[in-house]
Amino acid sequence: MIRTLSILDRSRTREGYEAAQALRDTVELAHAAEELGYHRFWVSEHHSVPGVAGSAPTVLAAAVAGATRRIRVGTGGVMLPNHQPLVVAEQFGVLEALFPGRIDMGLGRSVGFTNGIRRALGRDTVDADRFEEQLAELLGWLDGTQQAHPEVHARPAEGLRIPAYVLATGEGAGIAARAGLPLVVGDLRARGKVTEVVGAYRKEFRPSAWGAEPYVVVSGTVAVAATPEEARRILVPEAWSLAQARTRGSFPPLRPAEQVEALAMTPKERELYEGALAGHVHGTEEQVAAELTEVAGLTGADELLVTTSTHDRTALLDSYRRLARITGL
Repeated sequence: MIRTLSILDRSRTREGYEAAQALRDTVELAHAAEELGYHRFWVSEHHSVPGVAGSAPTVLAAAVAGATRRIRVGTGGVMLPNHQPLVVAEQFGVLEALFPGRIDMGLGRSVGFTNGIRRALGRDTVDADRFEEQLAELLGWLDGTQQAHPEVHARPAEGLRIPAYVLATGEGAGIAARAGLPLVVGDLRARGKVTEVVGAYRKEFRPSAWGAEPYVVVSGTVAVAATPEEARRILVPEAWSLAQARTRGSFPPLRPAEQVEALAMTPKERELYEGALAGHVHGTEEQVAAELTEVAGLTGADELLVTTSTHDRTALLDSYRRLARITGL
């Protein structure tokens, strides 16, 4: 069983609620996660996505850290190709200075998912190929070793110890290993692929000033309820939203599960919807405990980062409460 549990909340918008409510929901969930004993709480970066309010992760992380006292707070992640490494270092330096010993710097290599978003950000798909170079520069701003810009310093970040994590799939795992950084990898629907990536990361890992040993965080959707049917219903809104994104090109706000279940779907929509429901860790406490034991055995993960989104916030909180009970938090 993986005993260290953390949460990544994407600030998903919900039908019937303004985007601002999604951000308030995230801060409220972080407070609850702290009370339940979760290890860290991360927020994400998405641009121009109708169903996501979280577009400025360091700003939202500041709000989360200000509303909590003990839980670690960070990003899952800041998409480094979208930003100048100096600015990222400065932002995290401010966070660490305000909330010492509680800030994590989770970093990803994605850029905007449409041409229009990339143009608005001043980026292109090729910028993702510079992630390893940007990562090295960012770490250099923190430890004072960067040489690309003499006489420039990232204040107040320089000299602060801010743990960095690489969000990765295949290639990103190699970057994390070469940099000697912890790896965050998902999702749990593709456990064979996750196991393969984790194995390669551990094999290629090079100890560094940032980490003496490999550290693996596996991420994925987990839903726990009193019955398997109730747990599955937690997954329904996100599954429908994903099906809509793939059929209509729009990632809409989450709808209530009962509305989705009453919809007439085309064969293609039904296929994508059922596919989006399949493979997640969900069920009763006993069923989820067994699945997580299997995940731990396959991956040897040090930590589980739960990424569940749904319309019913009461059911979501109950799921996190049950999950905490399973793992003895």
